[in-house]
Amino acid sequence: MTHVDPTRAQFDAFKGLDRDHPVEMLNLVRFRDLANYPGDHVLARDGLTGAEAYGHYGKHSGPVLQKVGGEIIWRGGFEAMLIGPDDEAWDALFIARYPTAHAFLAMVSDPEYQAAVVHRQAAVATSRLIRCTPAAGGSVFG
Repeated sequence: MTHVDPTRAQFDAFKGLDRDHPVEMLNLVRFRDLANYPGDHVLARDGLTGAEAYGHYGKHSGPVLQKVGGEIIWRGGFEAMLIGPDDEAWDALFIARYPTAHAFLAMVSDPEYQAAVVHRQAAVATSRLIRCTPAAGGSVFG
């Protein structure tokens, strides 16, 4: 099963949580080998890779992320699965921080962002988007 967009139940659960505190969104993304744009999209015949299409998504969604006060606070590269399904590997791993869940919802409802999402949908084979509550770091687990 692929996971590119939230289900209605997942999105409703997200909206039902407290919206008045900062949230961090853990993003795990696996790209398609070739982007899969709708047939009428201007880039549909360009033969872009999933990574290239995701680059378009970042370019066009980045200004909206900044407009709502969001930022990428961590980015890393996948090396190996130590604990977890052997068939899960990720091309993009990052954490986006938003000042509130309201800001995240403002971003995803912004027309400029909605126009950018076609690039994400064309690029992504599967993904995980996990809402997290920020907490202080430290020197111990737990």
